[in-house]
Amino acid sequence: MEVTLIDGKKTSETIKQEIAEEVSRIKEQGGKIPHLAAILVGNDGGSLTYVNNKVLACEKVGFKSTLIHLEDSVTEEELLAKVTELNNDADVDGFIVQLPLPKHISAEKVNEILLPEKDVDGFHPVNVGRMVLNLPAYLPATPNGILELLKRYDIETSGKHCVVIGRSNIVGSPMSIMMAKNAKPGNCTVTLCHSRTVNLPEITRTADIIIAAIGIPEFVTADMVKSGAVVIDVGTTRVVSLTKKSGFELKGDVKFDEVAPKCSYITPVPGGVGPMTIASLLLNTLKAAKKEVYN
Repeated sequence: MEVTLIDGKKTSETIKQEIAEEVSRIKEQGGKIPHLAAILVGNDGGSLTYVNNKVLACEKVGFKSTLIHLEDSVTEEELLAKVTELNNDADVDGFIVQLPLPKHISAEKVNEILLPEKDVDGFHPVNVGRMVLNLPAYLPATPNGILELLKRYDIETSGKHCVVIGRSNIVGSPMSIMMAKNAKPGNCTVTLCHSRTVNLPEITRTADIIIAAIGIPEFVTADMVKSGAVVIDVGTTRVVSLTKKSGFELKGDVKFDEVAPKCSYITPVPGGVGPMTIASLLLNTLKAAKKEVYN
């Protein structure tokens, strides 16, 4: 079977170009330039790289960006005060608080105090609720990026059986809701699986679309996939590598080399879903600046 590689890097660059052109038109018309802010607590290497990539993406599309870097010794009260400050800053259209946070800080408290209209990550309970009710909302970045890939590769989803592996609040759970919606992409019959699911391979073998977001490297193997399936790999886990100069490499949740030959479409790792997350964040920020979700 001929497999089509879903190129998230190329698609994300196309989206960024589309956003840059719209920002250029906004500038010409004297409108407000979208402004994204990010709060980073501590010095986790992965988080620092990810936030820096967001800042660079903002520069590329013409957004204003602000990075607030706090030490991991910051108190919960100090962080909540900084979030309130950004809530009240009229020039900031949207902002994110990069996770994970130190153990002494409640991510739930931080998330709940953030204004829903500035929650461009789409994690606030109000945005989650609006998503479930099919009201205008900021959609979680990674699931929304997956929808964009399915849409731009013209992959049929209506009436298909979609199996989502993983039930996190960031990817798995919202993904299952979005794939079931009466929308395009959408209209799937969705099965949400997780680490406690019994006879998981039997279930995945019935899937037309598999979205793997369980966070276990190479968890999905060829015997779990039926011929012609669409496989979306959300996993990005660093594993030790003796062949890489860095000493590690990124592995997805799918054992790519053995699964790919059975697929009609598949995302690689890296270069698949990952780049789409930042592109989706930029789309949400543009919506925030244009007041498309909250008037």
